[in-house]
Amino acid sequence: MRGKNVLPIFLICSVIVINLASAAWSQDLGDLLQIKKGRSRAITSSDPNLNSNADRIKIIAPGETKVLADIQGPGVIRHIWLTFNEARPNWLEAAGSARPDEIVLRMYWDGATEPAVEAPIGDFFGAGFGYRLELKSLPVQVESGDGYNCYWPMPFYKRALITVTNESPAKNVRSFYYHIDYTEEPALPDSTPYFCAQYRNEFPEKAGRDYLILEAEGQGHYVGTVMSVRSRSPFWFGEGDARFYIDGDTKPTIQGTGTEDYFLMAWGLNETQFPYFGCTYMSSDFEDLGTEYCLYRWHIADPVRFSRSLRFEIEHTGWITEDETESGKVEGHVEREDDIATVAFWYQVGQPKRFTRLPPLEKRILPNLDIIFEGKTLLATAKHSPAVVELQKGYDWTGEGQLLFRPASAEPILEVEFEVKKEEYRGLILRCTYADDYGIYRVYLDGKNVRQPEDYMASPKLTEFDFYSPVLKVKDIYLGSFKLAPGKHTLRFENAGRNIMSKGNYLGLDSVRLRERWLKKRKLLS
Repeated sequence: MRGKNVLPIFLICSVIVINLASAAWSQDLGDLLQIKKGRSRAITSSDPNLNSNADRIKIIAPGETKVLADIQGPGVIRHIWLTFNEARPNWLEAAGSARPDEIVLRMYWDGATEPAVEAPIGDFFGAGFGYRLELKSLPVQVESGDGYNCYWPMPFYKRALITVTNESPAKNVRSFYYHIDYTEEPALPDSTPYFCAQYRNEFPEKAGRDYLILEAEGQGHYVGTVMSVRSRSPFWFGEGDARFYIDGDTKPTIQGTGTEDYFLMAWGLNETQFPYFGCTYMSSDFEDLGTEYCLYRWHIADPVRFSRSLRFEIEHTGWITEDETESGKVEGHVEREDDIATVAFWYQVGQPKRFTRLPPLEKRILPNLDIIFEGKTLLATAKHSPAVVELQKGYDWTGEGQLLFRPASAEPILEVEFEVKKEEYRGLILRCTYADDYGIYRVYLDGKNVRQPEDYMASPKLTEFDFYSPVLKVKDIYLGSFKLAPGKHTLRFENAGRNIMSKGNYLGLDSVRLRERWLKKRKLLS
């Protein structure tokens, strides 16, 4: 019976998704049936002489700010497209260029000295922590992590000023192209609101209070959230409810039912993208220590309206493992202190209140929580079956490169050592490579097969890790938390075959990491 229902349910869901997307787009298409006054213009990075291919800002040096647009009003910016060189070393910049989190976008309306929009360019376009990610949504679209598009309308009465600043300490922003489409308007209604966006973070979240996303004063409506999270404790971070306090209400005017519910998903998160919501990145398939998420939610069809003020917060509660709870048991509604960064998007009449300011770059980079044993150190201790074992250099790996194991026997085995200086309770993490010629391996710590935490209550089957991926990825694997005694410890990798799609049995070990764990005991919230 279950099998008979799969196709109809799939077709129904597909029709719903198509209809939602069609409804979203038809709203704009319907506007084309009205001929409106005004004149279309654009500010671009093209050569003003119109006779060369010098159609970009060639270099934005560290610490330098460039003006993208300085437009006289009244007008409305309709679309922004931009692109710039990636951080990975390439033919444009041998040492690589600035990351998206090192480039800050600011927008000022009508002569304001404070920006109405202030955010790292990556976070503004839906990707935190310096990632370049594809995004397919209604107002923001990023093609392959390269072509950045924004369709939020941005009105102004007298002047629009848009700048970008390179906050990288050493890397250039290279080959920055842009195209800003706008319309000159005869006039704008007096109540026309400004477009606003503000970045904020807490690394980690502060105990005893909800995380603040926006605190606005005036009249307007809230239209969207970008959120990036890194878990500092194992298990699910997202039980926190979204809370909107409208016009001075002391109790939430709108109370949500959970973090994944606010982002319009359910029973956890998956990488997925829809016109109004999605998860563009999830670093692990499991609720592991150190899992990273990049999320977006647009309130286009359901804006949160306010007349005098709006305060938007979200709880930071979730599941906590037994080693962090007062009860000594796994608990499901406990305050957590993870790393979080957000961008709030809203429109309001009049200039926005400055409820926060952009932290300096060093405060926007995730703090290192690891004791790291790099590939070069592991290579010096390596014992193995017949194989080529070498240090492979490259942008994807930390330190001087990864330990690459290329077996030459039927039963490949690799052993490496790392030395603990001080007995501490820490999470054991392997940063490993996944690629199209990598194998399946069992992992042993000091002679015992290491199971992932969610397998602890399962059958005694040996845990295996399949390192096949059609594209090269470097990912963290959380093996559990241990109090390792001072001295040398051995990790053993035994090959257990390979994925049917894989072309080989390679193994790539970027590093072994001992990650900081919280020791304070938390209690179940009432």
